Amino acid sequence: MGKKFAPRVSKKNRKTISLETKYELFRASDQKLLKGAQLDEINLADIKVKDQVRTKFNDSSIKDLGENIRTNGLIQPLVLHREGHKFTLICGERRFRAMSSINMKKAPCFVLENKSKEELMAIQFSENSSREELHYVDKANGILNYQKATKASERKIVQALGISKTEVHRSLLLAKLPKKIKEAAKKFSIEKYVLLEFFALNKSAFKTKVEKEICKGNISKRAELRRALKNGGIVVGKARGKAALPKGMTANAFVKALKSQTKNMEIDAKTRTLLNSLVEDTKELIND
Repeated sequence: MGKKFAPRVSKKNRKTISLETKYELFRASDQKLLKGAQLDEINLADIKVKDQVRTKFNDSSIKDLGENIRTNGLIQPLVLHREGHKFTLICGERRFRAMSSINMKKAPCFVLENKSKEELMAIQFSENSSREELHYVDKANGILNYQKATKASERKIVQALGISKTEVHRSLLLAKLPKKIKEAAKKFSIEKYVLLEFFALNKSAFKTKVEKEICKGNISKRAELRRALKNGGIVVGKARGKAALPKGMTANAFVKALKSQTKNMEIDAKTRTLLNSLVEDTKELIND
């Protein structure tokens, strides 16, 4: 049976809640942005959902969260901004979706009023980035959107969002990558540094080739990117454990056989260079 909420309290009798002590949702540095927030029970039908920092949602995990809320109640209230008789969701879209999936009608919410767009974006970013499951691409897009909305310099973003200068700089670089690469990063769980090193490459046919491999999910780790760079953008296969040798053949004998085979091939210089590199990579794999 779902948790029963406290009776509705008239506006004049509501108490201002200390978010830092009652709910550990935000850092102490964010309290100035949340000043005056009131805890109230709001109809989900009155909540309007706009674009959020988070864009990647797992349907299975939302279903599990919904069942958890059904059993234990909502532990972390949503954060809303009052706009007339309606409310805009600032933080908690995943919780909102979970509650909607189990047909909840009302939920406890922190209600903010008279906040600027910049303040709301800072609150939204702070709450979402404190959660481990927020993808680094969504975090980067959130920082870029904040910069576009506020026209703030990187230094001012550091002060407003409470994150390091390095993180701000790298996030802005990531956010400016093509949409298809960012989507691939989430789909294939591509390491952040793969995209950062890709961003640093000079524009060329070679970079386009690497981009295609990233979008296919063939390059998802830093080591795979470096292997591709070494081989002229050609992906020679992901390392998946120690390479298996033909039965009865030692590692050195196997490498010698490869060298012998490539030596007698009638191929151009560029292809021979790539084959030699492949032989060396094979040697490293079987000797690791």
